[in-house]
Amino acid sequence: HFSREDSSPLSLIGVWMNANCQAQRAPLMSADNGEAYLIEPPVYAEVTGRRGDNVTLPCLLRNKPKHYKVKWTKLDPESMGVQNVVMMLSAQGYKPYGHLGKRASPRNAHAMDVSLELSHLTLEDGGRYRCELIDGIEDENVVITLSIEGLVFPYQSKHGRYRFTFHEAKQACAENDAILATFDQLYRAWTEGLDWCNAGWVHDGTVHYPIIQPRAACGEGLLPGIRSYGPKDKKRDHFDAFCFTSLAPGSVFYARGSFSYKQAELACAEKGAKLADVGQLYSAWHFHQYDRCDGGWLRDGSVRFPISNPRRRCGGVSEAGVRSFGFPDRNAHLYGAYCYR
Repeated sequence: HFSREDSSPLSLIGVWMNANCQAQRAPLMSADNGEAYLIEPPVYAEVTGRRGDNVTLPCLLRNKPKHYKVKWTKLDPESMGVQNVVMMLSAQGYKPYGHLGKRASPRNAHAMDVSLELSHLTLEDGGRYRCELIDGIEDENVVITLSIEGLVFPYQSKHGRYRFTFHEAKQACAENDAILATFDQLYRAWTEGLDWCNAGWVHDGTVHYPIIQPRAACGEGLLPGIRSYGPKDKKRDHFDAFCFTSLAPGSVFYARGSFSYKQAELACAEKGAKLADVGQLYSAWHFHQYDRCDGGWLRDGSVRFPISNPRRRCGGVSEAGVRSFGFPDRNAHLYGAYCYR
C-alpha cells in the first residue's frame, strides 16, 4: 500500500520513543538557600481526562518565597518559540491568558497549592503544561502531561486513498468531530490493537502507519510497530489521516429504513437529530460499546456500522471495530441512518 518511489526509508520507532519519554522532565535550578521551592517530582506526572471533564494539573510549593510569581504555560512544539501562557498567579491573585485561560483557575486547596484547574476539556487541550516558579534570578519548573482519553481512527477521502495534503487531513478530521492525532496517541492506539496498512498524517506533519500483524502488502520483512515516512511536505504530499476523538456529549442512535442520503438526513431531522459524524460513531462504539449490524449513512456520505460483539453474520471479522462500506452513490444505494442528538 505504499509508493516504492518514496525517498524516505521505512523505519520502526523505538529509540525515538525512549528518548522522548526521557525528555519529559525539565531540569530544576536550586533556590538561593540550596533547597528547591517546588515539590519535585510532581504528585502526578500525567493527568487523564475525557472531553468535557474538569481536571487539576498539580503543582505544589515546598517553601513559599516572599515575592514570587507562578506561570502556567502550555508547551507546543509547533509554536516556534512562542509561549502559550495560560495563567499567572501570585499571593495577590491570578490573571488568565489566551483561549485556555477562559477555562482556567487556580485550585488554591491550601497555602502551598499553585495547581491549575481546567474546565470543560476539549480535544485540543491535551499536551504538556509547565508550572514555573519565578523568584528573582532563580527559576524552577515542573512539567505535567495532560492526556485526553479517547481513540484514534484512520480516515480516507471519499475520492480514494492518499488524497489529503496535511491541511486537508486536518480539516477532514475537524469535520468529523476529531483532530489530527499526535504520534503519542497513534502509538497508544497501536498498543491497543490498531493495525492499518495505509500511511496517514499526524499532528506534527509526519506520516506513519501502525502494524501489528506484518504482511506482504504492508512492507514485507519488517517487525510489528509504527512504521514511518518521517516529515513530509505539508502542501505537496498526499496521504490519509489518523484522527483522534473522545467522548461525545450527545448520543448516537440508528434510524431503520431504506434511505438515500437525502432521505437519511430527513429521517434524522424528524427525530430532532442530524446525521452522525464518523468521530461520533467511533465514540459511541468505544465508550458505550455501541453494537449494530446494520449499515447506515453518516454525515460525510460514508456508510458504516459499529461492532462491539463480533459475529459471523456481521462481516465475519473476528475483531471489534467500526466497519465501512466506503462512499456509495448517494442516490442509488439505500441504507439506514446513524443519527446524533
